[in-house]
Amino acid sequence: MPHTETPGTEAAPHPRLRWWTELPLIVLVYACYSAGRLLVRGDVSDAVDHGLAILDIEKALHLNAEHPLNRLFTREPWIGVPADFWYASLHYVVTPAILIWLFRSRAVRYRAARTWLMTSTFIGLIGFTLLPTCPPRLLDAGHGFVDTMAQYSSYGWWGGEASAPRGLGGMTNQYAAMPSLHVGWALWCGVMLWRHGGTRTAKAAGVVYPLVTTIVVMGTANHYFLDAVAGAAVMAAGLLLTPF
Repeated sequence: MPHTETPGTEAAPHPRLRWWTELPLIVLVYACYSAGRLLVRGDVSDAVDHGLAILDIEKALHLNAEHPLNRLFTREPWIGVPADFWYASLHYVVTPAILIWLFRSRAVRYRAARTWLMTSTFIGLIGFTLLPTCPPRLLDAGHGFVDTMAQYSSYGWWGGEASAPRGLGGMTNQYAAMPSLHVGWALWCGVMLWRHGGTRTAKAAGVVYPLVTTIVVMGTANHYFLDAVAGAAVMAAGLLLTPF
């Protein structure tokens, strides 16, 4: 006997997605994130205190991987220079590329993924607001960190103010280190590649990309390990809130 739908129970179809409505939405969200991140600067002394507190917690828990990684990146340019390029550029390339891929492949996947990414980004902005944090590279030199972006600035477009192009350092908030959305966005990319990639190469990239990004943000002295953990926690919170 053929199955028949009970009248009124059919699932309502989603409206078809259009790139000219999605693109302004994404640009607007990123603009709000960037503006909010810039405006919420906080007090520098508080940011330094928060950074030192995180470092103390990590040392107490024997989680301080930043120092050995930073020494390695500082000593070996063949590692440090590619890591700086990775930090300065890939989140601007990989994240939009995966959004476009999902948009072109299947609208249902894209809707959920886009909402998860945007929700988590706004949660991250709340973190920057409540906990301005000095990254390792901006601590006093006595704490043993070297800013590899400044050390290798002659190789790229950045100067001594994180990954901002030379002369534009004033347009970024260098004390927005907690949580690390470099790690959070990389984790989102990794999950998308693992779930929807369909090939072993894609799944391998889904594992490698967030892991290498986590190593890079610590080795370049842009984030603490706990910043990376917080970035993953923000993505988890965003995932839980996405259905609502």
